[in-house]
Amino acid sequence: MKTAWEKYKDTKDVMKFSEDYKKFLDNAKTERESVETSIVLAKKAGFKDLNSVKSIKAGDKVYYNNRGKALALFVIGKKPLENGLNILGAHVDSPRLDLKQHPLYEDNGLVLLDTHYYGGIKKYQWVAHPLSIHGVVCKKDGKTVNIVIGEKENDPVVEVSDLLVHLSADQLQKTGAKVVEGEDLNALTGSIPAKGKKEGEELVKKNILNILKKEYGIEEDDFVSAELELVPAGHARDLGLDRSMIMAYGHDDRICAYTSLRAILEMNNPDRTSVCILTDKEEVGSQGNTGAESRSFENTIAEVLDKMGKYSDLTLRRTLRNSFMLSSDVSAAFDPNYPQVNEMKNAAFFGKGLCFNKYTGARGKSGCNDANPEFIAKVRKVMDDNKVSFQTSELGKVDQGGGGTIAKYCADLDMEVLDAGIAVQNMHACYETASKADIYEAYKGYKAFLKDIK
Repeated sequence: MKTAWEKYKDTKDVMKFSEDYKKFLDNAKTERESVETSIVLAKKAGFKDLNSVKSIKAGDKVYYNNRGKALALFVIGKKPLENGLNILGAHVDSPRLDLKQHPLYEDNGLVLLDTHYYGGIKKYQWVAHPLSIHGVVCKKDGKTVNIVIGEKENDPVVEVSDLLVHLSADQLQKTGAKVVEGEDLNALTGSIPAKGKKEGEELVKKNILNILKKEYGIEEDDFVSAELELVPAGHARDLGLDRSMIMAYGHDDRICAYTSLRAILEMNNPDRTSVCILTDKEEVGSQGNTGAESRSFENTIAEVLDKMGKYSDLTLRRTLRNSFMLSSDVSAAFDPNYPQVNEMKNAAFFGKGLCFNKYTGARGKSGCNDANPEFIAKVRKVMDDNKVSFQTSELGKVDQGGGGTIAKYCADLDMEVLDAGIAVQNMHACYETASKADIYEAYKGYKAFLKDIK
């Protein structure tokens, strides 16, 4: 099977799209930033806040912001909504280190931030890296303070230290899961003591609190109502001397979120209503009121129907039942350094395009959606008709591991769902890697799906 690179007359469009995506990654390192950045792009494309409009008609473009952490966008089609929606669904949360509610402490003249890791990570990959602090602090007076520390060139960063190799004889006897343990993921944050204080006080901690108070108006108690995340500092970078790949934090799953977003932003007057949902909490099971398991998406469709003068419970049920969805999430790319985890006939490879997973899950497909072949056949035809390069894969050998997506939660709403995403190496590490050709083919495939599936 040829790669997508071999069909391009030139790579100008591929490279331009990738540059736009890298900018998105740099501005959207958390789920909140992803939603905020997406709304800016949506407004430029003519989308309006669903809550700001009184009525909706064919051709209108609206979005719903779910608590600043999830987003749904609609381009209303010519056909009634109860004929079904064409939906792209991705998630905008990524593995990271979250600060605990009481994170700041001093130990022997050093101040650290106590964290709780979010999502499935190899904990040893997150040490000795520059980390930035992103998030919000919600104060009792109703004010919200936005925090980004560590992304500008002259910003300070924090880090989780690692044990030096010279003293690591015991550490190196541990398994990979235990080399660094969760309670040891404490980020080094300061070492200068405050002046003019009594002996015995935690002077370094006091100094850090003074800085936070001066720069952001934050008191120590405000951490209780904060949502602060430690993520890798720095920019997305081209990988390879041929610049064929992108290495960055957050490909999973902002790589599918951005390509899905771009696809819907370019939709105009479709036959069937086009939808893009960007959800939160997928990395921890999709629970919560911003996750795919919540009723938020269903409720938003009800709101759209109501503003079209078409709402009834039966109409809502028919709309869901007649809908088609691509669950846009990453898959595992073949890595020549670790070929033993793959069954080669059913592996995904860089450069071969959009990747379809009929099922994900683990331990005998547990927790998967397992798409119906009739629907897969429809999707295949749309991809071929639009000359989109695509491949199929499983997530490694049968008993090697596994993973999940938002597919099963949307399928629970009685719609047809197929996992369709981009193959990634180093998944859940500080820096993940993807092929620019696959990113571009996914964007083309998502546009074709919104336009032509029926």
